[in-house]
Amino acid sequence: MYKPKDFIETEHGLRFAVVAEGSETGMIRCFLRYIFQDGRWRKVATETANGYLRAYFPQYLFHSAELDADLHAVDRLAIIRHYSPTAVLQTLLQQADADPVLADLRQLCGLLQAEGIPNDNLGITGSLLIGLQNPDSDIDLLCYDRCLFHQLRRTVQNLIEQRHCQPLSDADWRESYRRRACDELSLEEYIRHERRKFNKAMINRRKFDITLVSADARVAEKRFRKLGPVRIEAVISDDSHAFDYPAEFALDHAEIACAVSFTATYSGQAQTGERVSIAGQLEQDQHGGKRIVIGSDREAAGEYIKVLW
Repeated sequence: MYKPKDFIETEHGLRFAVVAEGSETGMIRCFLRYIFQDGRWRKVATETANGYLRAYFPQYLFHSAELDADLHAVDRLAIIRHYSPTAVLQTLLQQADADPVLADLRQLCGLLQAEGIPNDNLGITGSLLIGLQNPDSDIDLLCYDRCLFHQLRRTVQNLIEQRHCQPLSDADWRESYRRRACDELSLEEYIRHERRKFNKAMINRRKFDITLVSADARVAEKRFRKLGPVRIEAVISDDSHAFDYPAEFALDHAEIACAVSFTATYSGQAQTGERVSIAGQLEQDQHGGKRIVIGSDREAAGEYIKVLW
């Protein structure tokens, strides 16, 4: 089974990040993140990835009828390697390697295990998953159980209070904001939303993030079509799936049932009872239900969720 945040590799020297659970018409929905050029792997931005595939491998360009979105996809038969986050994490934890990133990973997982978080329920993604980390790499942990994820968030808060981990500094927050490129939020707004999530912290001055990957059949069974951009204000009526991938926020709104974010910036962004401003793409499913999607493309320009404090 292919899950979001997995990586897959093809014989053409391409590594894709999986972006959706399961498959569609036998294709694994994903997005190109690395290409092998001049003897090394090179990370590519969205436009570069799209242009590269248009020029050399158009067979990987894909329009998802389920999501009504243009992305990339790879036929199962074209996959030569599947990078499983859970399997790779177990391998990395068993290695006796002097790599400073791996040393911090092992220390972090040891702290979590001591707090009752079993490592076999976790995974690793990002550069560590595919062996391309460098001394400045972050640690991107995955959790596949919603209850355990919220236990993890409480554990991170406790580890900060116990000074085993550190909160992000002002400089760390500025760098995180720069990398997220969420221009629709000011730096102050971004930090105010992020501080209360407890899904990121520092260990030995290395940033780590924890992401929930939780399959939701309710989303997989539906087909959506885009109706155009929309901006609304509403009250969050249920935040139970606020940290899922994609994040979902039920809305107390006359026409729109929920907001769904495929952009990590807005995961856990709002809580039940809070009034929010939301901008995104309005979509309708085959039953007439409507939702707002934030992150209809990788840049999510002009799309956001803001709490109206």
